[in-house]
Amino acid sequence: MAVARSRTIAPATIEVADRARHHIALRLLPFLFILYTTNYLDRTSVAYAAIGMSRDLGFSDRVFGMGAGIFFVSYVALQIPGALLVERWSARRMISATMMAWGSLTALTALVHTPGQLYLARFALGAAEAGFFPGVIVYLSHWFTRENRAKATSNFMAAIPLSLIVGSPIAGWILGHKWFAVEGWRWLFVLEGIPAILLGAVAFFYLTDRPREAGWLAPEQRQWIGQNLQEEKLSNRRSITVGQTLRSRTILLLAAAALFDYFPAYTVIFWLPTILKRQSGFSDARVGLLGAVPYVVALIAMLVNGWHSDRSRERRWHSAGPIFIAAIALLGLIRLPSSTLLTVLLFSMVCIITAFLPAFWAIPTEILSESAAAVAVGMINAVASVAGFAGPYAFGYLLTRTGSLSYGFALMMVSAFVAGILILLTPDARQRVPPGPLAS
Repeated sequence: MAVARSRTIAPATIEVADRARHHIALRLLPFLFILYTTNYLDRTSVAYAAIGMSRDLGFSDRVFGMGAGIFFVSYVALQIPGALLVERWSARRMISATMMAWGSLTALTALVHTPGQLYLARFALGAAEAGFFPGVIVYLSHWFTRENRAKATSNFMAAIPLSLIVGSPIAGWILGHKWFAVEGWRWLFVLEGIPAILLGAVAFFYLTDRPREAGWLAPEQRQWIGQNLQEEKLSNRRSITVGQTLRSRTILLLAAAALFDYFPAYTVIFWLPTILKRQSGFSDARVGLLGAVPYVVALIAMLVNGWHSDRSRERRWHSAGPIFIAAIALLGLIRLPSSTLLTVLLFSMVCIITAFLPAFWAIPTEILSESAAAVAVGMINAVASVAGFAGPYAFGYLLTRTGSLSYGFALMMVSAFVAGILILLTPDARQRVPPGPLAS
């Protein structure tokens, strides 16, 4: 809206605005994208390592489900503190510290020999990574106005599918090799942990906390972005307390929707390699290549959905639509005849669920003040991340008990439908709401 006003008043301001937006996006988004790619590679490396762990250590499906999920116990506990540290302390310092910590812990996971050691390693990794994602979501709101935020978020979150596109074949190749009498899955943890340590050190010097501190922006560009962000705070956001945020009906609906959405999303991420390996019987390297296909589709869907959400200024249907597509695909996995080709095709539709992320995470930063938004993002991601434990564990438990994939797919399908409905029940972020509690 601020840009539209500028166009009617001062053409020179339009040029300043365009240059500022371009410069900020070019400076921050590629680097944050690389950081999140590294983050997701480290978090999900256990998905492919599980193939080697099962073969070398004899870990069962239930052990793997617990190992994948226990990461989120500590991850959930530290979400809100992590988001608040970014808001009130320093994004640069917080992001740098978390990256070096989780990179070290990922590399140390290579020393695992027993289920208990796996659980401990994953629990510690969850604590180290907790502040990164909510911190970056809050950080983006310090640099991008409402009209560009979902697109910026989609460019950042495109790291999720891309990390799996790139990481899947690489992980499959590493699994098939053994160096210095050390199994490939152990090398996988080491080789994916080192980049996080190095990038964490770079982040400390490269990132800038606020526009007013950005020496790489021209003075008029700093003034433009600062003024526009300040105008949005005054005109578009409701001033409420942290306590009201935690009791807000809107935030509770968003948290519940994210919980049910993340349930199938994380289950797919952690179990897809194992499912493809068992169904196809292909080599580890070929499974890695095959496992990348659904995330190519997810990447395209995420970028298009984030762009169209910004263009239309609509968030709810852009969040719910990809989730309903995934639910239909899960029904197909239950009902249609099984084949490797059809499984890859249907999982490609399931992975479109990740396209909900840009529009969804634009909502809390658009309707709340900075501190309240930081708490809301931390709370929503904390609640949602419970599904990171529940989803992989429940799927592994049902698979162990029944020997069938259908029960797990059915649970994921129901969860996806519920998530989509809950999102549609939230208020439209474009509607002006009087200041005060969001409880109604």
